[in-house]
Amino acid sequence: MVLLLAVAVYLRFKAPPEAARLLPESDGIVYVNLRPMHGAMHKSLKPVVRAPEYQEFLDATGFDWESDLDEAAIALHRVTDPKSPNYPVAYSMVLVGKLDGKRMGGFLEAHATSKEGYAGHTIYSVPSEGRTVRIAMIGYDTVAISNTPTPEQIHSMLDRHRSAALPFSGSTLLAEHYSEIPLLSVAWGMGRIGLPFAEDGKIRVLGMALPLEPDTAFLASVRWPGALRVEEIAPSETVAAKQAASLTLLLDLAKSATVGLGNMPANNGLKELLRTAQIRQIRNRVVVNATVSGELTSELLNGPAGQDNK
Repeated sequence: MVLLLAVAVYLRFKAPPEAARLLPESDGIVYVNLRPMHGAMHKSLKPVVRAPEYQEFLDATGFDWESDLDEAAIALHRVTDPKSPNYPVAYSMVLVGKLDGKRMGGFLEAHATSKEGYAGHTIYSVPSEGRTVRIAMIGYDTVAISNTPTPEQIHSMLDRHRSAALPFSGSTLLAEHYSEIPLLSVAWGMGRIGLPFAEDGKIRVLGMALPLEPDTAFLASVRWPGALRVEEIAPSETVAAKQAASLTLLLDLAKSATVGLGNMPANNGLKELLRTAQIRQIRNRVVVNATVSGELTSELLNGPAGQDNK
Protein backbone atom coordinates (compact mmCIF):
# COMPACT_ATOMS: atom_id res chain seq x y z
CA MET A 1 0.00 0.00 0.00
CA VAL A 2 2.82 2.39 0.91
CA LEU A 3 4.60 1.54 -2.35
CA LEU A 4 1.47 2.25 -4.38
CA LEU A 5 1.02 5.57 -2.59
CA ALA A 6 4.66 6.47 -3.28
CA VAL A 7 4.23 5.64 -6.97
CA ALA A 8 1.06 7.74 -7.14
CA VAL A 9 2.81 10.73 -5.53
CA TYR A 10 5.76 10.37 -7.93
CA LEU A 11 3.48 10.24 -10.97
CA ARG A 12 1.62 13.33 -9.82
CA PHE A 13 4.93 15.14 -9.31
CA LYS A 14 6.09 14.28 -12.83
CA ALA A 15 2.73 15.02 -14.44
CA PRO A 16 1.84 18.31 -16.10
CA PRO A 17 -0.13 20.76 -13.92
CA GLU A 18 -3.84 20.01 -13.87
CA ALA A 19 -4.66 23.39 -15.45
CA ALA A 20 -2.54 22.46 -18.48
CA ARG A 21 -4.04 18.97 -18.68
CA LEU A 22 -7.49 20.51 -19.09
CA LEU A 23 -6.52 22.38 -22.26
CA PRO A 24 -7.87 21.15 -25.62
CA GLU A 25 -5.80 20.11 -28.63
CA SER A 26 -3.89 23.14 -29.88
CA ASP A 27 -0.91 24.49 -31.83
CA GLY A 28 0.83 25.79 -28.72
CA ILE A 29 0.63 25.90 -24.93
CA VAL A 30 1.87 28.51 -22.46
CA TYR A 31 1.73 27.92 -18.70
CA VAL A 32 2.61 30.26 -15.82
CA ASN A 33 2.62 29.46 -12.09
CA LEU A 34 2.37 32.86 -10.42
CA ARG A 35 2.48 31.65 -6.82
CA PRO A 36 6.28 31.95 -6.43
CA MET A 37 6.18 35.38 -8.06
CA HIS A 38 3.45 36.98 -5.93
CA GLY A 39 5.86 38.16 -3.23
CA ALA A 40 8.23 39.80 -5.69
CA MET A 41 5.35 41.28 -7.67
CA HIS A 42 3.73 42.82 -4.60
CA LYS A 43 7.00 44.42 -3.49
CA SER A 44 7.35 46.17 -6.81
CA LEU A 45 3.74 46.84 -7.77
CA LYS A 46 3.26 50.31 -9.22
CA PRO A 47 0.10 52.41 -9.19
CA VAL A 48 -2.01 51.79 -12.27
CA VAL A 49 -4.88 53.69 -13.79
CA ARG A 50 -7.47 50.99 -14.31
CA ALA A 51 -9.75 51.04 -17.31
CA PRO A 52 -13.42 51.55 -16.39
CA GLU A 53 -14.32 48.09 -17.71
CA TYR A 54 -11.71 46.42 -15.54
CA GLN A 55 -12.72 48.44 -12.48
CA GLU A 56 -16.32 47.33 -13.06
CA PHE A 57 -15.15 43.70 -13.23
CA LEU A 58 -13.08 44.09 -10.05
CA ASP A 59 -15.95 45.71 -8.15
CA ALA A 60 -18.41 43.03 -9.25
CA THR A 61 -16.25 39.93 -8.74
CA GLY A 62 -13.62 40.96 -6.20
CA PHE A 63 -11.03 39.25 -8.42
CA ASP A 64 -7.81 41.22 -8.95
CA TRP A 65 -5.56 39.69 -11.62
CA GLU A 66 -2.42 41.06 -9.93
CA SER A 67 -2.94 39.42 -6.55
CA ASP A 68 -5.55 36.68 -6.99
CA LEU A 69 -4.44 34.77 -10.11
CA ASP A 70 -2.29 31.75 -9.15
CA GLU A 71 -2.01 29.78 -12.42
CA ALA A 72 -2.72 30.39 -16.08
CA ALA A 73 -2.64 27.69 -18.77
CA ILE A 74 -3.25 28.96 -22.31
CA ALA A 75 -3.76 27.00 -25.52
CA LEU A 76 -3.02 28.75 -28.82
CA HIS A 77 -5.13 27.89 -31.86
CA ARG A 78 -3.87 29.02 -35.25
CA VAL A 79 -6.55 30.78 -37.33
CA THR A 80 -5.76 30.89 -41.05
CA ASP A 81 -8.73 32.94 -42.30
CA PRO A 82 -7.60 36.60 -42.35
CA LYS A 83 -11.25 37.68 -42.27
CA SER A 84 -11.85 35.95 -38.95
CA PRO A 85 -11.98 38.24 -35.89
CA ASN A 86 -9.67 35.71 -34.23
CA TYR A 87 -6.93 35.94 -36.89
CA PRO A 88 -4.10 34.90 -36.54
CA VAL A 89 -4.58 33.12 -33.21
CA ALA A 90 -7.45 32.21 -30.89
CA TYR A 91 -7.11 31.23 -27.25
CA SER A 92 -8.44 28.68 -24.79
CA MET A 93 -7.34 29.03 -21.19
CA VAL A 94 -7.72 27.67 -17.70
CA LEU A 95 -7.25 30.14 -14.85
CA VAL A 96 -6.79 29.12 -11.23
CA GLY A 97 -6.99 31.57 -8.36
CA LYS A 98 -8.89 33.05 -5.46
CA LEU A 99 -12.35 33.15 -6.97
CA ASP A 100 -15.68 34.03 -5.42
CA GLY A 101 -17.93 31.72 -7.42
CA LYS A 102 -21.16 33.47 -6.45
CA ARG A 103 -19.92 36.93 -7.41
CA MET A 104 -18.28 35.64 -10.60
CA GLY A 105 -21.47 33.85 -11.57
CA GLY A 106 -23.48 37.02 -10.99
CA PHE A 107 -21.14 39.00 -13.23
CA LEU A 108 -21.38 36.40 -16.01
CA GLU A 109 -25.19 36.26 -15.72
CA ALA A 110 -25.33 40.04 -16.14
CA HIS A 111 -23.04 40.19 -19.18
CA ALA A 112 -23.75 36.97 -21.10
CA THR A 113 -25.88 37.15 -24.24
CA SER A 114 -26.60 33.41 -24.10
CA LYS A 115 -25.99 30.31 -21.98
CA GLU A 116 -25.49 26.62 -22.67
CA GLY A 117 -25.60 23.64 -20.33
CA TYR A 118 -22.84 21.08 -20.98
CA ALA A 119 -21.43 18.22 -18.87
CA GLY A 120 -23.08 19.56 -15.73
CA HIS A 121 -21.69 23.08 -16.18
CA THR A 122 -23.07 26.35 -17.49
CA ILE A 123 -21.20 27.97 -20.38
CA TYR A 124 -21.72 31.74 -20.62
CA SER A 125 -21.23 33.48 -23.99
CA VAL A 126 -19.97 37.04 -23.56
CA PRO A 127 -19.35 39.35 -26.56
CA SER A 128 -15.92 41.01 -26.70
CA GLU A 129 -14.42 43.04 -29.55
CA GLY A 130 -16.26 41.20 -32.30
CA ARG A 131 -15.61 37.77 -30.76
CA THR A 132 -17.64 35.47 -28.56
CA VAL A 133 -15.87 34.55 -25.35
CA ARG A 134 -17.19 31.37 -23.71
CA ILE A 135 -16.67 31.05 -19.96
CA ALA A 136 -17.45 28.21 -17.55
CA MET A 137 -16.74 27.80 -13.85
CA ILE A 138 -15.33 24.29 -13.44
CA GLY A 139 -14.30 24.36 -9.79
CA TYR A 140 -14.31 26.56 -6.72
CA ASP A 141 -11.02 28.10 -7.86
CA THR A 142 -10.94 27.31 -11.60
CA VAL A 143 -12.49 28.88 -14.69
CA ALA A 144 -12.28 27.79 -18.35
CA ILE A 145 -12.34 30.42 -21.10
CA SER A 146 -12.22 30.19 -24.90
CA ASN A 147 -12.66 32.73 -27.70
CA THR A 148 -12.48 30.20 -30.54
CA PRO A 149 -15.11 30.48 -33.31
CA THR A 150 -16.91 27.29 -32.17
CA PRO A 151 -17.68 25.81 -28.72
CA GLU A 152 -15.69 22.65 -29.49
CA GLN A 153 -12.69 23.75 -27.43
CA ILE A 154 -14.52 24.67 -24.25
CA HIS A 155 -16.53 21.44 -24.54
CA SER A 156 -13.22 19.58 -24.69
CA MET A 157 -12.00 21.30 -21.52
CA LEU A 158 -15.15 20.32 -19.65
CA ASP A 159 -14.79 16.75 -20.91
CA ARG A 160 -11.17 16.64 -19.77
CA HIS A 161 -12.22 17.88 -16.34
CA ARG A 162 -13.91 14.51 -15.78
CA SER A 163 -10.58 12.70 -16.17
CA ALA A 164 -8.34 15.34 -14.58
CA ALA A 165 -7.36 12.98 -11.76
CA LEU A 166 -5.39 10.87 -14.26
CA PRO A 167 -1.84 12.26 -13.95
CA PHE A 168 -0.90 11.94 -17.62
CA SER A 169 -4.16 12.95 -19.25
CA GLY A 170 -3.99 15.94 -21.56
CA SER A 171 -3.41 16.97 -25.14
CA THR A 172 -1.11 15.43 -27.73
CA LEU A 173 1.29 18.36 -27.40
CA LEU A 174 1.69 17.78 -23.66
CA ALA A 175 2.27 14.07 -24.20
CA GLU A 176 5.00 14.79 -26.77
CA HIS A 177 6.98 17.49 -24.99
CA TYR A 178 6.20 17.95 -21.30
CA SER A 179 8.90 15.48 -20.28
CA GLU A 180 11.44 17.89 -21.81
CA ILE A 181 10.41 20.80 -19.57
CA PRO A 182 12.97 21.26 -16.74
CA LEU A 183 11.73 20.47 -13.24
CA LEU A 184 10.71 23.43 -11.06
CA SER A 185 9.93 25.64 -14.07
CA VAL A 186 7.44 28.33 -13.04
CA ALA A 187 6.65 29.20 -16.65
CA TRP A 188 6.95 27.21 -19.84
CA GLY A 189 5.66 26.94 -23.36
CA MET A 190 5.66 24.43 -26.19
CA GLY A 191 4.59 24.22 -29.81
CA ARG A 192 3.92 27.23 -32.01
CA ILE A 193 4.25 29.71 -29.16
CA GLY A 194 5.49 32.39 -31.56
CA LEU A 195 1.98 32.84 -32.95
CA PRO A 196 0.87 35.68 -30.60
CA PHE A 197 4.04 37.61 -31.45
CA ALA A 198 3.67 37.23 -35.23
CA GLU A 199 3.31 40.40 -37.26
CA ASP A 200 3.60 40.73 -41.04
CA GLY A 201 4.93 37.17 -41.25
CA LYS A 202 7.66 37.79 -38.65
CA ILE A 203 7.95 36.94 -34.96
CA ARG A 204 8.74 40.08 -32.99
CA VAL A 205 10.07 40.06 -29.42
CA LEU A 206 10.85 43.32 -27.61
CA GLY A 207 10.38 45.08 -30.94
CA MET A 208 12.93 42.94 -32.78
CA ALA A 209 12.00 40.78 -35.76
CA LEU A 210 13.46 37.31 -35.38
CA PRO A 211 14.58 35.24 -38.42
CA LEU A 212 11.90 32.65 -37.71
CA GLU A 213 8.58 31.64 -39.23
CA PRO A 214 5.47 32.15 -37.05
CA ASP A 215 4.70 28.42 -37.08
CA THR A 216 8.18 27.44 -35.83
CA ALA A 217 8.00 24.91 -32.97
CA PHE A 218 9.58 25.93 -29.67
CA LEU A 219 10.13 24.70 -26.15
CA ALA A 220 10.65 27.44 -23.57
CA SER A 221 10.94 27.50 -19.80
CA VAL A 222 11.76 29.81 -16.91
CA ARG A 223 12.98 28.58 -13.55
CA TRP A 224 12.49 31.14 -10.79
CA PRO A 225 14.11 33.55 -10.20
CA GLY A 226 15.32 33.84 -13.78
CA ALA A 227 16.95 30.96 -15.69
CA LEU A 228 15.50 31.21 -19.22
CA ARG A 229 15.83 28.41 -21.77
CA VAL A 230 14.36 28.47 -25.28
CA GLU A 231 14.72 25.71 -27.89
CA GLU A 232 13.80 26.04 -31.53
CA ILE A 233 12.96 22.68 -33.11
CA ALA A 234 14.21 23.01 -36.69
CA PRO A 235 13.28 20.62 -39.53
CA SER A 236 16.95 19.61 -40.02
CA GLU A 237 20.46 20.13 -38.65
CA THR A 238 21.30 22.32 -41.65
CA VAL A 239 18.40 24.65 -40.92
CA ALA A 240 19.32 24.69 -37.23
CA ALA A 241 22.89 25.75 -38.08
CA LYS A 242 21.63 28.63 -40.22
CA GLN A 243 19.19 29.73 -37.54
CA ALA A 244 21.88 29.64 -34.84
CA ALA A 245 24.13 31.83 -36.96
CA SER A 246 21.32 34.31 -37.71
CA LEU A 247 20.28 34.53 -34.06
CA THR A 248 23.89 35.04 -32.96
CA LEU A 249 24.22 37.96 -35.37
CA LEU A 250 20.92 39.41 -34.17
CA LEU A 251 22.05 39.05 -30.55
CA ASP A 252 25.27 40.96 -31.27
CA LEU A 253 23.28 43.74 -32.96
CA ALA A 254 20.87 43.91 -30.01
CA LYS A 255 23.75 44.19 -27.55
CA SER A 256 25.20 47.10 -29.51
CA ALA A 257 21.82 48.82 -29.79
CA THR A 258 21.21 48.72 -26.02
CA VAL A 259 24.60 50.05 -24.91
CA GLY A 260 23.31 53.62 -24.70
CA LEU A 261 20.10 52.85 -22.80
CA GLY A 262 19.65 54.77 -19.57
CA ASN A 263 20.19 53.34 -16.09
CA MET A 264 16.66 52.11 -15.40
CA PRO A 265 15.53 48.74 -13.96
CA ALA A 266 13.91 47.58 -17.20
CA ASN A 267 16.90 48.68 -19.30
CA ASN A 268 19.38 47.07 -16.92
CA GLY A 269 17.33 43.86 -16.97
CA LEU A 270 17.30 43.84 -20.78
CA LYS A 271 21.07 44.38 -20.88
CA GLU A 272 21.56 41.51 -18.42
CA LEU A 273 19.34 39.26 -20.53
CA LEU A 274 21.37 40.01 -23.66
CA ARG A 275 24.74 39.81 -21.86
CA THR A 276 24.04 36.36 -20.44
CA ALA A 277 22.41 34.92 -23.58
CA GLN A 278 24.21 31.91 -25.03
CA ILE A 279 23.19 30.31 -28.35
CA ARG A 280 24.18 26.78 -29.35
CA GLN A 281 23.14 24.21 -31.88
CA ILE A 282 22.37 20.67 -30.67
CA ARG A 283 21.56 18.52 -33.69
CA ASN A 284 18.30 19.90 -35.15
CA ARG A 285 17.69 22.28 -32.25
CA VAL A 286 18.86 25.79 -31.47
CA VAL A 287 19.16 26.30 -27.71
CA VAL A 288 19.24 29.72 -26.05
CA ASN A 289 20.04 30.11 -22.34
CA ALA A 290 19.90 33.45 -20.53
CA THR A 291 19.18 35.12 -17.20
CA VAL A 292 16.01 37.15 -16.67
CA SER A 293 16.51 39.58 -13.80
CA GLY A 294 13.87 40.30 -11.18
CA GLU A 295 13.68 43.90 -12.38
CA LEU A 296 12.85 42.89 -15.93
CA THR A 297 10.32 40.31 -14.71
CA SER A 298 8.55 42.94 -12.61
CA GLU A 299 8.46 45.37 -15.52
CA LEU A 300 7.02 42.74 -17.87
CA LEU A 301 4.38 41.65 -15.35
CA ASN A 302 3.38 45.04 -13.98
CA GLY A 303 4.09 47.46 -16.80
CA PRO A 304 5.49 50.99 -16.41
CA ALA A 305 4.24 53.16 -13.58
CA GLY A 306 0.87 54.68 -14.25
CA GLN A 307 0.23 52.49 -17.27
CA ASP A 308 -3.23 51.09 -17.78
CA ASN A 309 -2.30 47.45 -18.35
CA LYS A 310 -5.72 46.00 -17.80
